[in-house]
Amino acid sequence: MTSILRIALDVPLDRLFDYADGGFAASVGQRVLVPFSNKQVIGLVIARAAGTDVPAAKLKAIIQVFDDAAPISATTLKLLKFCADYYQYPLGQALLGILPAKLRSSEAAHLPTLTAYIMSKQAREAGIEVIPKRAAVKRKIFAALNCVEFLDSQALSTIAATWRPAVKAMLKEGCVLSTQVKRAPTVPDAFQPSAAPALNTDQQAALQAVLEEAEQFKVWVLNGITGSGKTEVYMHLLQALLTKPHTQALVLVPEINLTPQLEARFRARFPHLPMVMLHSQMNDTERLQGWLRAQQGDARIVIGTRLSVFTPMPNLAVIVVDEEHDASYKQQDGMRYSARDVAVMRGKMANVPVLLGSATPALETWYNAKLKRYGLLEIKQRAVSGAVLPEIRLVNVQQLPPEQALSPTLLTAMQTRLDRGEQSLLFINRRGYSPVLLCHVCAWVASCKRCSSRLVVHLREKRLRCHHCGHEQFPPKQCPQCGNADLRPAGHGTQRLEETLNQHFPDARILRVDRDSMRKKGAVAEMSRQVNAQVVDILVGTQMLAKGHDFPHLTLVGVVDTDSALFSPDFRAAEKLFAQLMQVAGRAGRADKAGEVLIQTAFPDHTLFQALQTHDYTAFAESVLQERQMAGFPPYCFEALLRAEAQKYELVAKFLAKAISAAHKISHALTVYDPVRARMERLKNMERAQVLVQSDSRQKLQAFLLDWVTRIRALPEANKVRWSVDVDPQEF
Repeated sequence: MTSILRIALDVPLDRLFDYADGGFAASVGQRVLVPFSNKQVIGLVIARAAGTDVPAAKLKAIIQVFDDAAPISATTLKLLKFCADYYQYPLGQALLGILPAKLRSSEAAHLPTLTAYIMSKQAREAGIEVIPKRAAVKRKIFAALNCVEFLDSQALSTIAATWRPAVKAMLKEGCVLSTQVKRAPTVPDAFQPSAAPALNTDQQAALQAVLEEAEQFKVWVLNGITGSGKTEVYMHLLQALLTKPHTQALVLVPEINLTPQLEARFRARFPHLPMVMLHSQMNDTERLQGWLRAQQGDARIVIGTRLSVFTPMPNLAVIVVDEEHDASYKQQDGMRYSARDVAVMRGKMANVPVLLGSATPALETWYNAKLKRYGLLEIKQRAVSGAVLPEIRLVNVQQLPPEQALSPTLLTAMQTRLDRGEQSLLFINRRGYSPVLLCHVCAWVASCKRCSSRLVVHLREKRLRCHHCGHEQFPPKQCPQCGNADLRPAGHGTQRLEETLNQHFPDARILRVDRDSMRKKGAVAEMSRQVNAQVVDILVGTQMLAKGHDFPHLTLVGVVDTDSALFSPDFRAAEKLFAQLMQVAGRAGRADKAGEVLIQTAFPDHTLFQALQTHDYTAFAESVLQERQMAGFPPYCFEALLRAEAQKYELVAKFLAKAISAAHKISHALTVYDPVRARMERLKNMERAQVLVQSDSRQKLQAFLLDWVTRIRALPEANKVRWSVDVDPQEF
């Protein structure tokens, strides 16, 4: 008897589709190939049904069932169903969107193979004594292969950094043979992990608190000052929880550039535990391999960026979210989820602890800790003995000429570090040479034709670039408005600051760190190596340098051009700026050398800078929470944003007017504001506007959105614009 399968498809329709099983024994969660609208697409089986409303003449059958990967588990389906409902996103697109690209293809995925090495029969019979005692690396490899079936490059790198020439020689001698395998090796416990440093009192108390309730779901906020050793607490926690066989841990990091140094520390500490990295710089094969290893339970530790929160892990024991405040955890297209919030929900569903770590927790997180919904753990001392928080000084630049980026005070401090053989870091959150190309005669500014933004001067490449849409062009030879040939760059970016530093310190070794200079794979790791090897005197860069790096010889941080964020229309601007400055200030004095931070500002009396000088996050958070409460902003309300864009603004305005009219027909106690233009009114040739909805209840907002989005989808105007709903928006 034919059975009916309910299939989720990657289409913008919030429904499932009925298909006949075609005689295939398809399981729930399994990938299938189905006919859809004159083409064949991948779908996921969500349920089996006894009947269907589709007429028999129109009912199509599935074409193929894929068994190249295990079905998506019921727990993962449950999590994605929750996310699709909460973030008002079609279930099929949510489900298919988390799969590696090779599992979304209409062809069966060819499972990746690993090059591995096995011991030859003659070597096993001869024993380790045939290898000279002076060949220490060879003997270590031989001993390891006595314990396991095979070893791959990752496992060998935990034995010795110089394993490659040793293996090459052993291959030539016939001691080992190469082979291809489809799974990672089981690494022997005999591999010696790096020594775990003793925890200080605060670290130990935090660890103990989590371990005492580690058998159940609870969210913990680990609020530790920069350099307090939060990562060490994470590793001790995993060391304790992963002693049980097959248990797994998920560690989330906000940005790709944080993964190399974190990976190195975790691999050194846990050489015997298979580990995978998951982030956007991996190719499709690498991502599939890591994803499958996690799904099969082979990978004991998964470290990844926000999409990794959906990685299937059957034996999950703990979730760690590092730098939980970071805006990078919020997805800004497709399903606009917050990986931090999804991690909390996943922990609840799996009944495991969730640890949120940050020196500057998000105010929503801090508020939940205040209400005792989350447990609060604090580390108030730096991990390195003798290391203290850097002194933060404010440099008043009200009288500084606009074109002079560096004050005499900052230049003198940098010269002092050069004389001592110490390192300095200059932070400016603006890449390129200059943010503006300006005509000083008529005040014309080079603007992007596709966006409501200015073109950034990239002098070395002789280009003007838009950092929003990617448009670039040659600089004009004269002003298009008045014909003036004297066009000048105004303001400073990382490239111009680097040029300025070369003029002031011609003998200094200067390294620029931004998205332009760190494009190559491995560039961030190489930068860290150079800084730690002290072949760099001065670092100049953007927020890529603000967090995650530990440079023991860096004792001075200079912050340039931060004032614009103080008066932003974004109510979260002060929170973001405080977190950013705390993070970058924390790069100074992390070892036994005293650190100093100089912040150039025209507003030294601002309350934000006063709190920053005392390293008092609590005082800052409490003052901002009071402001939020008076203004009725999150976390004292709950928000959703309806965004719309089209090539003509008239279409956007008409659509939003119809959407507001539909909202007024729904009886819910919440506020629907009038439509406004987005802060970036035009982006990539699309005119943009939005409608904000606020409620004092998350449940009321969700009930309203369920009804409202259904009505919006039915609007004829909805097909003429590109629109989306952003629940808990972070950007406006």
